[in-house]
Amino acid sequence: MNNNLTTTAKPKIILDFEKPIVELEKKIAEMRAMPNASDIAPEIDSLQARVEQLRIDVYSKLTRWQRVQLARHPQRPYTLDYCSHVFTEFIELHGDRAYRDDPAIVGGLARLQGKPVMVIGHQKGRDTKQNLLRNFGMPEPEGYRKAYRLFQLAERFNRPIICFLDTPGAYPGLGAEERGQAEAIARNLKLLATLKTPIIVVVIGEGASGGALGIGVGDRILMLENAWYSVISPESCSSILWRSWDYKEQAAEALKLTAHDLQGIGVIDRIVPEPIGGAHTNPQEMFNTVRTLLYEELRHLLCIPIHQLVEKRIEKFCAMGTWVEG
Repeated sequence: MNNNLTTTAKPKIILDFEKPIVELEKKIAEMRAMPNASDIAPEIDSLQARVEQLRIDVYSKLTRWQRVQLARHPQRPYTLDYCSHVFTEFIELHGDRAYRDDPAIVGGLARLQGKPVMVIGHQKGRDTKQNLLRNFGMPEPEGYRKAYRLFQLAERFNRPIICFLDTPGAYPGLGAEERGQAEAIARNLKLLATLKTPIIVVVIGEGASGGALGIGVGDRILMLENAWYSVISPESCSSILWRSWDYKEQAAEALKLTAHDLQGIGVIDRIVPEPIGGAHTNPQEMFNTVRTLLYEELRHLLCIPIHQLVEKRIEKFCAMGTWVEG
């Protein structure tokens, strides 16, 4: 089943905070359709300028909850979209060689600007049928074991690894727990910490809990401007603290889960700028930006001796969460 962004035409989805912009754009469209449109061209140009300024104002002052909404936008590019447009010669590999192939995690061989790499990431669906197949981007143990196999394969053939994180969390179902969900994630964390090949991680949408971290240990952690990354979703946090989802906006503020928050405390290394309005408004621009930054980061990592790279990776994650008491 094809999940690529370019093959799926969907009506535009408008978020609440985007409605003032959309209303002005609709008014401009109506004015341009009038018989005397040429006579009112100055008014149309004036309104268009207002729209552009309003767009800048709205998207430059987004709350944390609004960024969560953008990160979940169903028209946002997913892992397979990046595989198709950022890389060349992508060949998907399937199965964990133990139980089954988990479609919630995809991975395979590819080339980035001619350099051979291994690409692994979470994959959501774009409609009900695809989401049922992909389990809404929530991997089960075999998904993490497939990733484990591909990590080892990359190390064996000296291929740098690029991981795309976009999941609401690992699947918490009874079957997943019976088949060792926590153990599968833990084994990945241990392997990634000492894997002898460069690893770049990119948070492209949602990065929730161990479900994201299970393929998220790397030398460089990049995060899209409107993505989120946290130990828990705002809704679940609200449910625990207030016994209701009604306080999800307050929870998002308290969790400090945006790219700017996390760069400030050293959880991520670099923020990837998005087109105004989010990655879904101009996917090609987003693909070009990601391709450029990934190649830049990869060239830098390939210049570092592998033993130093592993040492720095371990130090990087050991330093997280430490503090000095005065």
